[in-house]
Amino acid sequence: MIFVMSRYPIFLDLCGRRSVVIGAGPVALRKAEALLSASARLVVIAKTLDDTLQGICRKTDAELIKSKYSRDYLAGAVVVIAATNNKELNKRIYKDCQELEILCNVVDDPELCDFFVPAVIKRGNLQIAISTEGKCPAYAGHIRKKIEKIFTESHGEFLSELEKIRERIIEDVTDASDRKVLLGRLVEDKSFNYFVENGRDNWKTFAEKIIGGKSNLRQD
Repeated sequence: MIFVMSRYPIFLDLCGRRSVVIGAGPVALRKAEALLSASARLVVIAKTLDDTLQGICRKTDAELIKSKYSRDYLAGAVVVIAATNNKELNKRIYKDCQELEILCNVVDDPELCDFFVPAVIKRGNLQIAISTEGKCPAYAGHIRKKIEKIFTESHGEFLSELEKIRERIIEDVTDASDRKVLLGRLVEDKSFNYFVENGRDNWKTFAEKIIGGKSNLRQD
């Protein structure tokens, strides 16, 4: 029997947390943008800081440090992304992170990664992440394009309404089994299709009828 080590998939809350990017090329720029979109407290370290990088960081609390790499800049970081074009420097950054127990991702070097950044589809609060565990990120991007055609902005809007109705069910329906059945009905395709075809307000009426009929849930 062959044991295959698998990564543990999570969505990490980086809001307000120190997240360091080392490098200032196109890849580093993409990583910086992604961290800013996650409301991370971004720190970028590079010997050269171009106008594009400074532009995306303007009016944010990002810290841009024009300097050679120093281990001292890692202090307090939750995650570090090494995106330099110097392999030896990237290895040094990874080693420093291991000693400091900081999660590190060395771009384009899966062996020097504690985590991988997946290809992501975002529709409001709905996020779908695809990972190849660093084996072939281009394939993850290909799959993302295919799934993007299936999951539309309507799915994100539907989720927003589900969030509201879920809060009401949790508050009003005391039986845990009934709550599970109600939510199961409201998230299924029939419910989503009704939302798309009839609009938000009519869907709310549709949902209310389902909730109002909870006494018959187990007989259906």
